[in-house]
Amino acid sequence: LTFVYRQHDYPDPEKLNTFSGFAKRFGHELKVEEKAVSKSLNKLMSDIQGKPEQNVLESLAIRSMAKAKYTTKSSFHFGLAFQYYTHFTSPIRRYPDMMVHRLLQHYLDQGKSAKKEELEAKCLHSSEREKRASDAERASIKFKQVEYMASVEDKDFEGLITGVTEWGIFVEIIETKCEGMVRLVDLTDDYYEYDEKNLRVIGQNNKRMFTLGDKVNVAVKATDIDKRTIDLVFAD
Repeated sequence: LTFVYRQHDYPDPEKLNTFSGFAKRFGHELKVEEKAVSKSLNKLMSDIQGKPEQNVLESLAIRSMAKAKYTTKSSFHFGLAFQYYTHFTSPIRRYPDMMVHRLLQHYLDQGKSAKKEELEAKCLHSSEREKRASDAERASIKFKQVEYMASVEDKDFEGLITGVTEWGIFVEIIETKCEGMVRLVDLTDDYYEYDEKNLRVIGQNNKRMFTLGDKVNVAVKATDIDKRTIDLVFAD
């Protein structure tokens, strides 16, 4: 019988390996083998409770996971470790919940199998709407974070390096959980190069390094409420 499922694939191995290497910088081990990853992830989440790195590791763990979606294909749900999974008890009444309610009643009334193509189209639409709602939620949170950080530009903060790119260093401020960027062009003491393999930037002459997981002191240089960006500089 055609049905609506909640699908959640196994994490992307490359993203999982990157996350494992990042967690190791804080002294945590994550096993990435398919049979061991679930138990190891649960242990990691338990171990970091209440620690300074909790927020950044939880955020990166989510980013390394596959995106859950609605589908008519009866496939495994990694996050819950169920071979078959659907949900229909959400207090906010998602449309997929209503599809499940209707299908259950239809089949209890001895109805024939529903048309798969029609349901799959509705599943795809629901998954897209869910992503759009999630993006809007993140944007609204970022908006308020930028608004707040604009009021504390004269204060220094302790932060964790959460990302490194060829144009800048992402830092999450421990006190506020806000993430901003230190742009490489603002590092005037040397010319810094991006080491993609080791996820770090390194000074060409002074050999000063900034790596994922490093603790740094930063201050707010500028904020842009329209673009929802926070530009940081190293406080030292």
